[in-house]
Amino acid sequence: MATEVKRVPIPRRGVDYRGKIVLAPMVRSGELPSRLLALHYGADLVWGPETIDRAMIGTTRRFDEDTRTVEWTRISSQGHKEPPPDAKESVIYKVFPEKEDGKLIFQIGTSDPDRAVEAARLVAADVAGIDVNAGCPKPFSTSGGMGAALLRTPDKLVAILEALVKNITPEFEIGISVKIRILETPAETEALVRRLVATGITGLTVHCRTTPMRPRERAIRGQLRMIADICHEAGVACLMNGDVESRDHGIKLAEEYGADGAMIAVAAEKNSSCFQSEADGGLLRWEPVVEQYVKYSMEINNRFSNTKYLLAQMVPGKAKFYQSIQQSKCYTDICKTLGLEHLLELAQDCDAKRGLDKPKEKLSKKARNNASALAAGGKMAEATAKNQHRKSLSERNVGSKANPELAAVATAV
Repeated sequence: MATEVKRVPIPRRGVDYRGKIVLAPMVRSGELPSRLLALHYGADLVWGPETIDRAMIGTTRRFDEDTRTVEWTRISSQGHKEPPPDAKESVIYKVFPEKEDGKLIFQIGTSDPDRAVEAARLVAADVAGIDVNAGCPKPFSTSGGMGAALLRTPDKLVAILEALVKNITPEFEIGISVKIRILETPAETEALVRRLVATGITGLTVHCRTTPMRPRERAIRGQLRMIADICHEAGVACLMNGDVESRDHGIKLAEEYGADGAMIAVAAEKNSSCFQSEADGGLLRWEPVVEQYVKYSMEINNRFSNTKYLLAQMVPGKAKFYQSIQQSKCYTDICKTLGLEHLLELAQDCDAKRGLDKPKEKLSKKARNNASALAAGGKMAEATAKNQHRKSLSERNVGSKANPELAAVATAV
């Protein structure tokens, strides 16, 4: 008689991570168009980019009728106690309910249980799970005690997970998960994982690299089976991350090391058709994937700078279009460069909504006078030159050392 596999209960609105090949959480590369592209090509679940708790707290939720998306927005304070009169509204997070329902996991950057709960509560009704980032090694995360820094403060990490399980799971009926990295020794990793799976989480993802390791260094999978076994003892699903190239590759690795599924990052950033199995067509050429990505970006009115950044990852550097894309100023430029004439009307509409179709404003008369005075070398020029020699706040590191978490919020926003 086969031994029954232990499994923690999956909340009514939550998801079971077992048997899933999913999109990893990636800053900039995990925004809405990228998630839609991954789902289009067969990703089972998608993680949004790490969103810091302080960035979410204070946002306003609204539904955009034109794009059919839900947005969480706030007025940028630009470092001031109160937002200046000309402050612009920033979109902190955006979801597409029709296409992401039951498949989107919100990853939170946090170092405090109460703030984690407060931020998670704002978005929990619109996502299928909350994931705590305990693996990001980048300074904007670790400097605030978040990300991989939590691996060195396990008491705090456990408290965060327990607070989310206690407050968010019963109220919104979704599961809580965590993403970690391996520690220097198997014994250290084992001790940490045993504590984490006892908090009531439904899933754990392990990035098979230590905190100091960079993406160019090959993943270390020697501890993976041990981690998966501990997760299974507690009934928790275990996903693996690190150098997973495709759906078929992820399934093979999961079977080899006893994991329940796999997470794809870099390969998906370059070409999301990696989520297709070989039986369904496998990896496609970049051209149709890029076309679909541009279409999604315009349909949901994505920030052009983000779209342009992702295209730089997706279009090969040797492609004849590459330099022209780098020099593009709007969606119309992109579509003309790529020969997507059938999308030009959509591009022009999107450019108009984002103000990308407007020429740069000419200098006002006052500005021209100031420029003339500067050229003449008068007192105004001396004062201006003196001010120019003063370093900006960011150059003097004001704020980042005094309050690294607020600096992290500024980066996230």
